[in-house]
Amino acid sequence: MKLKRRRKLVTYLNILDQPVRFNPFVFSRTFLLWAFLGLIGGVIAGIYWIGLEYLTHALAFFEDWKVIPVMATCGLLAGLIIHFIGDPGEIHLIVNNIRFNKGKLDPKNNPSMILSSLLCVASGGSLGPEAPLVQVTGSTGTWIGKLFRLKGEELRSLSIAGMASGFTALFGAPLGGSLFSLEILHHKHAVEYYKAIIPAFVASCFSYLVFALIIHLGLGPIWDLSAYEYSGIFDFGYAVLFAIIGALFGWGFIFCTKFFKSIFEKRPIPIYIKTLIGGILLGIIAFYFPITRYFGHHEINELLAGHFSLTLLFAILIFKIIAISITVTSGWRGGFIIPLFFVGATLGLIIHQLFPSINLSLAIVSCMAAINACVTRTPMSTTILLATLTGFGHFVPILFASLTGYFLAPRIPFIHSQMDKE
Repeated sequence: MKLKRRRKLVTYLNILDQPVRFNPFVFSRTFLLWAFLGLIGGVIAGIYWIGLEYLTHALAFFEDWKVIPVMATCGLLAGLIIHFIGDPGEIHLIVNNIRFNKGKLDPKNNPSMILSSLLCVASGGSLGPEAPLVQVTGSTGTWIGKLFRLKGEELRSLSIAGMASGFTALFGAPLGGSLFSLEILHHKHAVEYYKAIIPAFVASCFSYLVFALIIHLGLGPIWDLSAYEYSGIFDFGYAVLFAIIGALFGWGFIFCTKFFKSIFEKRPIPIYIKTLIGGILLGIIAFYFPITRYFGHHEINELLAGHFSLTLLFAILIFKIIAISITVTSGWRGGFIIPLFFVGATLGLIIHQLFPSINLSLAIVSCMAAINACVTRTPMSTTILLATLTGFGHFVPILFASLTGYFLAPRIPFIHSQMDKE
């Protein structure tokens, strides 16, 4: 015992003899790793976005009836890529790997994800580039973490930070993108991975700077709603009421997706046949309702600026939901967040036409928030994202609508990997 105490004393004295490293800041070397990941994520997102814009403009040349064979061909090519190169998975797989696979996202299928998603999104599928970007940037975080021999929560945090850099680049909202990458992982405990919050914030900020530099992104809102003026406490009641209607259509989207999923999975058919059928159906919908083509990034502004009749708005609403459901279930690659915002904006316009006395911006933003929170179970980040993307000056009504959509969501989540595993 005396020998052990003597050894401990010697060790303690040796520690005291070492020079003290004075660092008055929270800043550490890991900050540089998070920043580096954000820079890489911004470059990846910028290159992807430029390629997407170029391919979209090239395929947009085909209009009218030619949109049907173009989307069918792109669907077939995307399916062949997935069949021969590898299935990159969807948002369900990303969430599952972060939660139950030690935070590891496999980068080996990134070429398949990039190529197939570019074809699907650029040709006019009703899914956006958020899921492909998150997969690629998140797996880049995993790869860098392994390169620096990180393990456990440190590796998981770097993967989440990579995801956040992808979300942020698309939405142009570092805070909202960071929280979304955390909140979408688990529908009950949004702060379960609290250690990843600061890495996600840092990576998002650097990703945003690089992405904005590459594509000359401005600081203003993407979808500029008309000015909203607070008219009293009843506005919160209206926000909740509109959100209830939005949540109902969120349920409708979920049931519509389940219906088409049962059709496409009724018989085991090759993925390229499913994507071909999906392309034909999407092309037919886009032929009759051109505004339902694409994922809605530019189409929401077109919707807000246009003067559509009530009948046409109802048709756009129904067929956009059908188009998103077909895109999700037929093997096309992409994310459904911005398309759901398009559905919410359409629903808000319908409500305003039915009741012209209500505030248009409040109806639109409440429906957008509710339907997305109902499907993705992300009320906090949805609130921040919409406040940034729409320029809606008042934060609290969006929060009321988001929470309403969240608490009216189905017990079994649409993203099945959000469920707890016993």
